[in-house]
Amino acid sequence: MRTPSRGFVVVLALAPLLTGCFVSGEDSTDSTAEGGPAGRLRVALAVPPVQALSPYSNDATVLSKLSVAEGLTALDKDGAAAPALAKSWTRKSATTWTFALRKATFQDGTEVTAQSVVDALDHANAAKVKPRVLSDMALTAKAQDAGTVVISTETADPVLPMRLASPALGILAPKAYAKDGTVSPVGTGTGPFEITKLTGKTKAALGRFDGYWGGRAKASGIDVTWIADGTARANALRGGDVDIAEWIPTAQAKLLDKDTRHEVPSVRTDSLVLNTASGIFTDPALRAAAREAVDSSALVDSVFGGYADPARGLFGPAVPWAAGKRAEVTGRTGAAPRDRVVKETKGRTLRLAAYTNRAELPEAATVLQQQLEKAGFTVKQDVREYTQMEADLLAGRYDALVLSRVTLLDTGDAVSYLASDYTSDGVYNIAGLKDAKVDRAIKSAAAEGGTAERQQKILRAETEILRTDAVVPLVHEKVVQGIGADVEGVLLDPRERSLVNVDTHLK
Repeated sequence: MRTPSRGFVVVLALAPLLTGCFVSGEDSTDSTAEGGPAGRLRVALAVPPVQALSPYSNDATVLSKLSVAEGLTALDKDGAAAPALAKSWTRKSATTWTFALRKATFQDGTEVTAQSVVDALDHANAAKVKPRVLSDMALTAKAQDAGTVVISTETADPVLPMRLASPALGILAPKAYAKDGTVSPVGTGTGPFEITKLTGKTKAALGRFDGYWGGRAKASGIDVTWIADGTARANALRGGDVDIAEWIPTAQAKLLDKDTRHEVPSVRTDSLVLNTASGIFTDPALRAAAREAVDSSALVDSVFGGYADPARGLFGPAVPWAAGKRAEVTGRTGAAPRDRVVKETKGRTLRLAAYTNRAELPEAATVLQQQLEKAGFTVKQDVREYTQMEADLLAGRYDALVLSRVTLLDTGDAVSYLASDYTSDGVYNIAGLKDAKVDRAIKSAAAEGGTAERQQKILRAETEILRTDAVVPLVHEKVVQGIGADVEGVLLDPRERSLVNVDTHLK
């Protein structure tokens, strides 16, 4: 999952999305099917809002999943940059690009102009905690004329159009940005669906925005309910209370009717992240001992019901260019002998965190606890809903975390993920890793413009990260989405950015 208030050409040969991943621009008529009132879709999402759906938080993906907000660009089914609010772009130099805007309107009725785009990007740059897609890159945007934006970067960014597709860089109307730094997408996006009401962390109502540049949505609106418990989400779908339920737990998947269960190859990797900055895992030998204690193959069937593959690294089968091209990890510190592990952990508790938003993670934590204790560690779990523990995770108040991470969420390019999670100044560096070789490897990958060369350098950076034992990859997930039999056009996205668009509707 993508986390908090923060957050490039690699073309992925990922499984195609369902028809309609990007809008056709043609007008559509209302669905007359029953289900939600007047053809409204009822959607159950897993992770409650962190910051009232601010794009600078984990909530950004909600805005893209429900087609509320758009960036200058989007990602197509192959992971390449595609037009969105920008209809085209040109690279003028190594550090300068121009983007030609299409004619579009914000949901408050104001026009999308070059200046409004510049202001939106300036707000992202100036955010108290930057979107993590900007964690390794500063942007400068200027309006060349009413319909053209010039964007410059301090250093060459070969995949800037992919970076601008990040949900965190959605362009909102000027009134969305308050003087105190808060950002509200309620009625301020450009997508086919407009947020009309947000009820705390439980519900949201979306209406159809008939002024959308890409055509009229087939559904008349969306009623969103956040249900953190995975079994409850599955039950809501089975009981006909919702039309779409995301992230069905694997234990519940086979209980759904076959025609409502949709398996999606995912770029999501689950890992055991170790805190290298404080606590027992500042000792590389103890990190190595933890790595050797973990048997991830035990998780595939017992926890994930076969909806996962044993991890071979940070990138799984849904990232085909990584398969078979990894170098052997060398230079690791040897694992501590068991008697030393017992001595080091005696009287101390290894704090192992897991969150409930993905039902498999607490189960995985229990299996890992047994494996770690068998190796001599003393383990105590802390299992809560993600938003309740995010601040503690970032403050380093745990020794280890069972983390589920979409590795290509932010830009569709792995460098952004590596930079935010593993560089010394990364904004989502839960491992607290500060390693000069890792920093250099990620920086080298970020500067590479050639596709094959960039992929090779990404894998070199992965090898350097794994050398530190700051992260122990566990499994590569297969996501199960629950979709009612009377729903058409739901997007099955390996990057988990998209779910509903103009073509999603009740039959």
